[in-house]
Amino acid sequence: MWTRAGVVAAATALALGLSACTSGEPASEPSPTLPEPVEGSPSASATPTPTAEPPADPVDTSNPDIASYFDKRFTGGDLRLGRVRERQPTYTSRNVTFTSEGLTISGVLNVPRGRGPFPAVVLVHGYIPPDSYEQGQGMTRERGYLADKGFIALHVDLRNHAASDDDPRLDRGFRLGYAADAINAVHALRATTDVPVDDDRIALAGRSMGGGVVVQALEMAPGLVGAGVVFSGVSSLEADNWAQYGDGGSGFWSDAERRWGTPDENPEPYLRASTRPHLGRITEPLLMHHGTLDDQTPPRWARATERAAKQAGVDVTLRWYEGEGHAFGPQFPAAMSRTVRFLTRELN
Repeated sequence: MWTRAGVVAAATALALGLSACTSGEPASEPSPTLPEPVEGSPSASATPTPTAEPPADPVDTSNPDIASYFDKRFTGGDLRLGRVRERQPTYTSRNVTFTSEGLTISGVLNVPRGRGPFPAVVLVHGYIPPDSYEQGQGMTRERGYLADKGFIALHVDLRNHAASDDDPRLDRGFRLGYAADAINAVHALRATTDVPVDDDRIALAGRSMGGGVVVQALEMAPGLVGAGVVFSGVSSLEADNWAQYGDGGSGFWSDAERRWGTPDENPEPYLRASTRPHLGRITEPLLMHHGTLDDQTPPRWARATERAAKQAGVDVTLRWYEGEGHAFGPQFPAAMSRTVRFLTRELN
């Protein structure tokens, strides 16, 4: 039987050969340093009653494979504005819903004051247990900062979270449906006439698990957006993620082990779901932020993803934050300032 380190090494070698990343997952995202919306945790008045219908046009989940989403026709839309959560001097925040693969997905939308059109960023939150997740949770700081700087910010709750519909096939598909939700959020922004979006200036950004979702989305739909941003991202090899988070207990990673075995016993589904072998599909510039003391998504993961992305021809920049952990504290403003400069440059 291999050691856990041997499992990861074997998966890495196999990934490189193909190409030329939770209970027990990263801890829930921290409470934001900015105030939460004055109305607290809402239930959107415009949110339809969740349906038990399975997703339309489902991807075959019998063998999870990110490639099964490549060049898929995504048809997100029907962005509906719900009640106002808060009004700030520079932006208004409200609940929204949109459709993704036949599901209704909830979220929170911050729109700058003024006529626009405004550039936009679709935000993907990190891991928070779905049974305790609240609408708009996880990237409140980023959402407020971006809107204050003149960006529309659409925070996606993801399927099986908050007021979003449940997808019973999600885990069997290695949760790749999350990336479909991010992609369909972009389509929903472009399709709406109720929000002053500049259709040619949209980006994706995600934190922790959500950073991995952003990389998945960039591979699934090259050319969809103008740029991508990853904060404290998970590994681009799912064997790494299993080794970090899947040590028994309950939750997705333990369920994956019961379904497919460990990467040692059955490496193929873990590799097929990984983004590392397909980084060359990314056509957009990618900015990565990572703290040197991150103990939940280890810095070596960021180095490995950056190195593999560069080898695959991706325009990638990795920024290090000395002494920062997973969630970012004192250097959060510096990371966001860099993000705004990056997006302003790449989306113009």
